[in-house]
Order: sequence, then C-alpha cells, then structure tokens
Amino acid sequence: MQILIRVLITAVALWVATALVGGITVTDETAVKRWLTLLAVAVIFGLVNAFIKPVIKVLGCAFYVLTLGLIALVVNAALLMLTSWLAGKLDLPFHVEWFWPAFWGAIIVGVVCWLLGVLIPDGESDD
Repeated sequence: MQILIRVLITAVALWVATALVGGITVTDETAVKRWLTLLAVAVIFGLVNAFIKPVIKVLGCAFYVLTLGLIALVVNAALLMLTSWLAGKLDLPFHVEWFWPAFWGAIIVGVVCWLLGVLIPDGESDD
C-alpha cells in the first residue's frame, strides 16, 4: 500500500510540474490517458531514483561535499531527463525539453512530494 501511495504522490507532483513548467509536457488527448501516463512515469521515476540515484551519490560524494549538496539539484534534473528519455523509449507521451525545465521540474516534484508526504499519513504510528 505504501508503494501505491508513493506512486500516486509522485504522479501528482509530476502533474504539478507539467502545469507550472513550460518544457515538461504530457501530450495525451484525454484526462484519463494523461493520468495513466503520469502514473507510469511516476513508476519509472521511482525506479530511476531507487536504482541510479544511490550509485551517483556514492560515486560523486566528493562533489556533494564540495558543493555543499547543491549538485543534488543537477543530479535530480538529470534523473528527470533520464526518466523522460525512458518514457520516450516506452512510447509514453511524457517529455522534458532540456536542462532548465528539468531543473525547475525536479525542484517542484521534490517539494510537492515532500509536502504531500507530510500531509498524507503513512499508516505508521509512533506508539
């Protein structure tokens, strides 16, 4: 159930990014197809973050230290662009134009995911 909630949160965050950032698009005709595409892209984005991001953090830990963590913004943008590329390979109509839309989109996705994660209870109790 937790995984499904995380995917839904990420899909909503991606939808917010497509609404606010020019250069991030989902080109489906109907709202249902658009949301199904966003759900599929959320799964891809989650897999990319689960498998590739830790490797990048380990290999580039010196850059994280030298830039006081600001390189994470660039890494997140690159991972969003990779997600767009993978979605294209799977014939999903999700596209990120270039680096700057990916940069701002990654920030929006991160903030919205964090905010929704705080607002939506995870089912774990503290007692």
